Amino acid sequence: MPDPRRLAVEALVRIERDGAYANILLPRLLSRSALAERDRAFTTQLVYGTVRHQRSCDWFVDRFALGDLDPTVRAALRVGTFQLRFLGTPPHAAVSATVEVVPRKARGLVNAVLRKIAAADDAWPSEAVRLSYPDWVVERLTADLGEARAVAALVSMNGAASSSERADGYTQDPASQWVVDAVGAAPGDLVLDLCAAPGGKATALAGRGATVIAADIRPKRVGLIAGNATRVGLEPSQLSAVVADGLHPPFASGAFHRILVDAPCSGLGSLRRRPDARWRIDAEAPERLGALQTQLLDQAADLVRPEGTLTYSVCTLTRAETLEVARRFVDAHPGWDAVEAPGAPWIQWGSGALLLPQAAETDGMAVFTWKRPAAGTGGAP
Repeated sequence: MPDPRRLAVEALVRIERDGAYANILLPRLLSRSALAERDRAFTTQLVYGTVRHQRSCDWFVDRFALGDLDPTVRAALRVGTFQLRFLGTPPHAAVSATVEVVPRKARGLVNAVLRKIAAADDAWPSEAVRLSYPDWVVERLTADLGEARAVAALVSMNGAASSSERADGYTQDPASQWVVDAVGAAPGDLVLDLCAAPGGKATALAGRGATVIAADIRPKRVGLIAGNATRVGLEPSQLSAVVADGLHPPFASGAFHRILVDAPCSGLGSLRRRPDARWRIDAEAPERLGALQTQLLDQAADLVRPEGTLTYSVCTLTRAETLEVARRFVDAHPGWDAVEAPGAPWIQWGSGALLLPQAAETDGMAVFTWKRPAAGTGGAP
């Protein structure tokens, strides 16, 4: 019989050893398995939950398992610890089922360690260990959001991701759909989505009657956009997927009614959806990516026609990638006016808006929209 825990351990080993991405690897493993639907859901819960709580699990494991551990053994101990300490699985069930998925020679160790973990206290050494994030992530978000908001956001992102199905059948986080609302595209508008892959926002914009150019620098990702457009029933006349570098866009000045720059970012607002991203991001990423975001906005600004709009969005919560980028844009583009930001559940964030993950159990997101001046005034030809 296929075993959800065995498949979860295999996935966890490959994520850590091979650098595989959980949201890409796990669907492939599940599609090749003979697991029933209920067991697939349980496997997903084990993998995503264990990855999210990896640091917390390791704190328990390393208290009772001395020395280096084989990757499969560590993965199994993490899975067992997640069940015991975060799922509330009865110890006899969690321990015995986890022991069964490790090599016979390791079963005594796994049994002994998990039984000690089941009975252990949880006097956490720090908030970062309790919440299971790198120290710098907790410190950065606490500094940028304040302690209460930061802790609530981090707790929220340890939960399962939310999504909803649009009328066209595309499944998307509600926060991304609200960003599309902020763009305000209308039938007849020519819209550029400058960093469009995988195409969720671009297809939604086209579905509202706009003509969309969906650009991305990576050819494979452009193919993904095109595939998603076809799946939701869009014609090439409604959405064109093109390979283009946002830092050197091959479009005419003033060509577009509306532009969306959904920029590459640290992703610190979407960690519930990308559970392993917290372990991949480095502490310098917000500043490095904030500089890139500024360059992308500068290039996009010239492509907006007079009285058109430019919307900037990121699925992160850092000031370096939101407020600081917006400030630099405004300083460099006098005469551009901020468009009214979305209301609740968003909160005002400078001249834009911030959606905290805990506000509606969605991805965290920031959005800013500016309107280009009329022709013949400052900032417009």
